[in-house]
Amino acid sequence: MSAYVGLRRYTSEQDIDAKIGALDLRSKVGLLTGETTWSLPAEPTIGLRSVVMSDGPVGVRGTGGSDEETSLLFPSPTCMSATWDADLLEQAGRLMAYEARRHGVDVILAPLVNIQRTPVSGRHYENSSEDPFLVSRSANAIIRGIQSCGVGVCVKHYVANDSETERIRYISTVDPAVLRAVYLAPFERALEEVQPASIMAAYNAIDDGVESNRATDHHHLLTDVLKKELGFQGPIISDWTATLTTEESANAGLDIVMPGPDGPWGDQLVQAVEEGKVDESLIDDKVRRLLRLADQVGKLGEHVPAELEASDHAVLLDLSTAGTVVLKNHNSVPLSTPPSSLALIGPNAVDAYVQGGGSAHVNPAHVVSPEEGMHRAFPDAKITLAQGVNSRIHAPALSAERLSDPAGCPGVLVRQYDKDGHELSSETQAWRGNVRDLVDGAETIRLTGNINLPEHGTHRIGLGHVGTHQLTLNGNPVEQFEREVSDDVVLDSSINHPLTNLFEVEGGSSVTFDAQFSVVHSLWGNFALAYLRHELPGPTDNQRIQEAVQTARKADTVIVMVGTNDDVESEGWDRTNLDLPGRQNDLVNAVLDVAPDAIIVVNAGAPVLLPWLERARTVLWTWFPGEVCGDALAAIMAGEKEPSGRLPWTLPSRAEDVPIPNAIPNDESRVLYSEGLNVGYRSFGMESGRVPACSFGHGLGWSTWEYSNATCERCDDGWTLSVDVKNTGTRESREVIQAYAVPTNPTIALPNYWLIGYTKETIAPGGQNTIKVEIPRHTFRTWDDSDHQWVNVHGTYRILIGRSATDIRAQVILNN
Repeated sequence: MSAYVGLRRYTSEQDIDAKIGALDLRSKVGLLTGETTWSLPAEPTIGLRSVVMSDGPVGVRGTGGSDEETSLLFPSPTCMSATWDADLLEQAGRLMAYEARRHGVDVILAPLVNIQRTPVSGRHYENSSEDPFLVSRSANAIIRGIQSCGVGVCVKHYVANDSETERIRYISTVDPAVLRAVYLAPFERALEEVQPASIMAAYNAIDDGVESNRATDHHHLLTDVLKKELGFQGPIISDWTATLTTEESANAGLDIVMPGPDGPWGDQLVQAVEEGKVDESLIDDKVRRLLRLADQVGKLGEHVPAELEASDHAVLLDLSTAGTVVLKNHNSVPLSTPPSSLALIGPNAVDAYVQGGGSAHVNPAHVVSPEEGMHRAFPDAKITLAQGVNSRIHAPALSAERLSDPAGCPGVLVRQYDKDGHELSSETQAWRGNVRDLVDGAETIRLTGNINLPEHGTHRIGLGHVGTHQLTLNGNPVEQFEREVSDDVVLDSSINHPLTNLFEVEGGSSVTFDAQFSVVHSLWGNFALAYLRHELPGPTDNQRIQEAVQTARKADTVIVMVGTNDDVESEGWDRTNLDLPGRQNDLVNAVLDVAPDAIIVVNAGAPVLLPWLERARTVLWTWFPGEVCGDALAAIMAGEKEPSGRLPWTLPSRAEDVPIPNAIPNDESRVLYSEGLNVGYRSFGMESGRVPACSFGHGLGWSTWEYSNATCERCDDGWTLSVDVKNTGTRESREVIQAYAVPTNPTIALPNYWLIGYTKETIAPGGQNTIKVEIPRHTFRTWDDSDHQWVNVHGTYRILIGRSATDIRAQVILNN
């Protein structure tokens, strides 16, 4: 790993203080709320230019200035973490920094360092791991790469923001020692090791035993912990629209409210200062932190950001392949010879899912499909596609080209009405799911027009909306829903992600429709969304499965790709179960009946149950592989790249074995972190009785291994483990050597067992290397809340060294 340089400072603290002194109160407060959705205000009188932010963590989306704006699409953070490779992740960070500069972005809103506490979390795929040590290693490597290029990061979401259901209402109720050791740990490690430019305060509230308050209003966590104890010098930025108070959030330690230009600060904060409710010195401190950030990213004074050389896009392929996990391999991967006929079967083979939904979404210029990648790798093979089943929960969006208004013009007639039913506006426009220009006072929207359905057969039409609505087709009322929603649209997963009822109509001509729906009023403003959905006539799942079986019979190589999609994994809602959507399990079993050596590829970001795992002979987990999807899979099949990933979370075998099956708040809106320190694989534990399908850290790669001669020595910064590792296979391969600690005298102050170190090493076939794993000095400590400090837990520990949390190959005793 290269020496970390980090963000540089160009303006002294004395000069920053002088700039603050040149501003009056209103000017200072004006700098602390976004000027737009993505940018902060400029102040030419002190040489401050606008600081621009953009979402991550799978690329840099940009600021929405153009519908044609495209971005490199990285693999999901779960995939990147599955590489267990800090050097590679640092390269990824440098490529993200280049992308940021290309888009005119100064601060990337990433990485996420929350813990994958429950596998059903909607943003599970956006996070790195269920283990805080692996989260820190992965995130800090990415931060090093980004900030070494002069671009800032905003580490998020602070803190205990680990699920989506009622995400701005729930109170994460966490024991202080657990909060410190698990959920605060990645933030603390980042501040110690890589000094992130900024940190984002989350939507939820936290009860940490000291204070119960919203993350944006939590004085103890923002000021006492982040700023005073941990010495954070940058600004704390609110999650978008998370700030609901004025003096409470200002006094708590929040520094910047996003987005803008409106919000709870502005004139209200000026008034709070003038009335003595907020001290002006706090305003000065917030501006100081903003100016430090601006200085670091080249937006203060005469310094401007240096040009970055174009980074090597090949790192995307390395990330995707190095993150791919081999769950099982029956000498099938890589393919021993190029196939003459290759069957690509499954919904994700036809339409691979390459990224999750929500604010992390970016628009790539091109995604390499599995078929395209296989054609490149095996140009002489006959490749046949078969979807097998429909795995979508929602029908596709109705194509805008099928719509015309009542007069026959392209688009739909959109009329807006006030609460008394008076028409406010009437306009024909292209319908893309939302009203472009919502008129003040509008309460109801009405869409009328025609849907062109020239294809003969049974079509299915529906309206997706989160609140009051009704739908009429060919003059016949088919649906009416009268539940009004407001903030529930982002609070309740059952409301903000509703199933759409589909109604059958016969094609061959056109259908008239009349859709009426309510405007939603929320803390995030007013909006009107309605998705017209359309399913074309087509075969049933049974017919598709039979077609897939026949396709498999005729091919000498069969690859079945199953997984999730953006109906399932997204910000804004949690999953209701761990099942593969649709009848994908039936598809896998049917193909295995005729092609038992079929290679099964799971294209999903978060755990799903695989009831056929024991039966299948070869199974790969490819995550959301980003824009290089097809090339990465083909490189693995051709033997050009090793799938050397290891699971960063535990794959359960049964739903009832999941330690934290959901994070639904209780009647008091509390999410209770009652598992304490034993999150994820720690809850599966050594003696829990829960047997996972695949353990945390599992991954086979391309070889087999022997471990021997393990030793442990004390050093200045902790301990050094040494173990001889031999590649007993026939291919060069990369091994991830993992170390776990088990207290010989279990105590509630420490987990059951936990990851304490790892390293990744490439070894030639037949070769043997002595591998060293560094164990940090802070490994055996716990938070003493009575003394408000970390204390060392002395004692004897068994150190387990192996290939996963359960595949242990050597042991040593460590005395602390």
